[in-house]
Amino acid sequence: MANTGVLVERLAEAIGRAATRLPEDVVRALESARAAERSARAAAQLDAILENVRIASDEGVPLCQDTGIQTFFVEAGVGSPFLADLRGWIGEAVVRATEETPLRPNTVHPLTGANPGDNSGVGMPVIHWDLVDGEDLRITILPKGGGSENMSALKMLPPGVGIAGIKKAIVDHVIACGGKPCPPTVLGIGIGGGADAAMKLGKHALLRPVGSAHPDDRVAALEEELLELVNETGVGAMGVGGDTSCLAVHVEIAHRHPASLPLGILVQCWADRRAAVLIAADGTLEVV
Repeated sequence: MANTGVLVERLAEAIGRAATRLPEDVVRALESARAAERSARAAAQLDAILENVRIASDEGVPLCQDTGIQTFFVEAGVGSPFLADLRGWIGEAVVRATEETPLRPNTVHPLTGANPGDNSGVGMPVIHWDLVDGEDLRITILPKGGGSENMSALKMLPPGVGIAGIKKAIVDHVIACGGKPCPPTVLGIGIGGGADAAMKLGKHALLRPVGSAHPDDRVAALEEELLELVNETGVGAMGVGGDTSCLAVHVEIAHRHPASLPLGILVQCWADRRAAVLIAADGTLEVV
């Protein structure tokens, strides 16, 4: 049987890793953007971002003072012996990571503003569950900062606008956001489902490695076109102008009602923080 204390400790370490070490796919995308940047002002911003990434990794400190809302996406094998315990383990790990990493206490009561001081609270941490076959638990950690989250949006479009209307809505939104979400951003786009489903699809899209293509060729082509259109806006790194406003656009889709066209636009800042852990049926935990 698994040692609960060890599992909570390892989960807390993974949360800390997500806060302090940017995934290699994101680092490579930032480096590529810097190499291609023609604007001196934008290049200076990208240099500062990459230096920030290096210091955070070398010294084990958070990439940003806003360590985000701790959000978890769980692919839960229905045969796992730990399903009943996992929610409690994640909550304990968040409290532990808040003290040890440390993470900024970011959860406040929506009416009173009271802060419990440990990133706990009603509905916190946020956990999305997806039941799958097997005995393993795969947990993806997505710390989402407030600045980028504030720039996310749901748009209920008239179905008649079609794909052209979707493209326009996304580009217009990026222009309106400007430098507020700390670009270059990663955009997670959810198309279809209902209002809630479109937003969840968009957030789930942020879990993909930067630049990975959707398996549906039509969706992948849309991702590529949207990335080109967004970068043509000239918003640039930190909003100062330049060639790279966005590192990647990832789109996820679902069938929709014929009378509605939900569009979820989830904006992630350059600090596209992620980490994933796998808990096997024997209780071993691996950062993957």
